[in-house]
Amino acid sequence: MRLLLQRVTRASVSVDGQVVGSIGPGVMVLVGVAGGDTPAVAETMARKCVELRIFRDEAGLTNRSLLDVGGEVLAISQFTLLADTSRGRRPSFIRAAPPDIGNELYQVFAGAVEALGVTVARGVFGAEMQVDLVNDGPMTIWLDSEAR
Repeated sequence: MRLLLQRVTRASVSVDGQVVGSIGPGVMVLVGVAGGDTPAVAETMARKCVELRIFRDEAGLTNRSLLDVGGEVLAISQFTLLADTSRGRRPSFIRAAPPDIGNELYQVFAGAVEALGVTVARGVFGAEMQVDLVNDGPMTIWLDSEAR
């Protein structure tokens, strides 16, 4: 599983011109599910996302987590995070999970974040989406379950 986290002051996602999810301060997370990922991987990545200390404390240091600051998560599925660009000019997405498994584990990830006490807004799995966000910092973090 690959996650791209962006600390935001606000973020929203729209489908066909209609906002389907929005948050205030928190983290916008693009979620890429790989073939071979499991619910346990999704739950581990959710905990990492929620506990990652990327928010400023009173001294301006990044010592606070989503839980510490009461931040929200906007979770958006994005299989293209699994793109292999090592050959040619057309990305291969063979490492991405099939859509049914991808959706299941995307939902497991979002549900696990909620179970940890964080409000989650979601995109629409498989839809063409437009994402609007204000990156705070900017702070952008790449998490890969295989890098652990």
